[in-house]
Amino acid sequence: MTAAACCSEERDIASQNNHNSNSDNSSPQDSKEYLVPPGDCMSAFKYKKVRVPPKDLKLADIMQTIPKEVFDKNPWKALFCVLLSVAASSLGVYWIHKSPWFLLPLVWFYTGTAWTGLFVIAHDCGHRAFAKSRLVNDIVGTLAMLPLIYPFEAWRIQHNIHHQNTNLLDVDNAWQPFQTTHWEQASSFQRLVFRIVKGPMWWFASVGHWLKYHFHMGYFKDSQKKRVLFSCALVVVFFVGMTTFLVHQTGWLGFVKYWLVPWIFYHFWMSTFTMIHHTAPHIPFLTKEQWSNARASLGLTVHCDYPFWIVLLCHNINVHIPHHISTQIPMYNLWKAHDALKQKWSPYMNEAQFGWTLLSAIIRRCHIYDDELTYVSFPKKNISSTKSLS
Repeated sequence: MTAAACCSEERDIASQNNHNSNSDNSSPQDSKEYLVPPGDCMSAFKYKKVRVPPKDLKLADIMQTIPKEVFDKNPWKALFCVLLSVAASSLGVYWIHKSPWFLLPLVWFYTGTAWTGLFVIAHDCGHRAFAKSRLVNDIVGTLAMLPLIYPFEAWRIQHNIHHQNTNLLDVDNAWQPFQTTHWEQASSFQRLVFRIVKGPMWWFASVGHWLKYHFHMGYFKDSQKKRVLFSCALVVVFFVGMTTFLVHQTGWLGFVKYWLVPWIFYHFWMSTFTMIHHTAPHIPFLTKEQWSNARASLGLTVHCDYPFWIVLLCHNINVHIPHHISTQIPMYNLWKAHDALKQKWSPYMNEAQFGWTLLSAIIRRCHIYDDELTYVSFPKKNISSTKSLS
């Protein structure tokens, strides 16, 4: 889509938004603004327009609509999730060993998806939603992340920053957009990197995030460094031991076959989930003056429906809005919390369908973030905004 066409489309959306805000008074909070997906990706979203939550909306107001039982931690359900991920991951490695070469891409993709389930278990542990015991959370989270070469403590600390600053411009560390000033000040090489990680290589972006945030002590407070260093040391010891064993038993090709390629497919899901959860052509990042936790968690977080087997293996990580409303909801209770939220707050909730329509809209359009809350494609950037949130 050209810059002129995109600009024209956004002006049309702005005009439609103004008409809707003057004629529709059905909102629970009487919000007057809308988020409207562009025409080329509208079919990927369940709701064709979503109200912008008012800035004065409080998380406590939203929490009152969630049943208390969704916060209950069930050790048997948690154990089932662990056994499912261990079994699915083990099956994947077995299939890699037994499959003919022409089936390996499919088996690698499956195995990377199963390994993502290990991450989601550690994800619950990091939020202390897996078990009541902090020690159990730390042990299970550390063990689940070892095959993925993630230091659990470092990840836990950095991930909490994302939850405290969801879609906050210049602060959120999960999927921060490139802004016009970044593009204008970037060298030719940096612009090339921008084009790669925000375009055809979006699925590799998680590897850069992994390297940048989880092994550099400059991102941690002095009081955190001892535990982070211990967590990093465990990962290094595990990686050296695993690599030595694999290379000794199967050679370097075996290392690539049994670990490296499935690990890259795991990062495909890490990148894809993270991107889709908070990035779409119509979903803004907000400045500190515009931002509130309730507004970002409810209205700027995306629920996305995936094929059943992916949802099963990845333990409902796609049911993301209630997770941002409260990280204390265990993974197996997210659907119940989501359904409860929809009873009152559905006008504010973005729901999408995973597929090429959604992916292509993001990787073709969400490249440079304009100061006026507008995504534009490379290399165009100077486009009028549809609105300015207050």
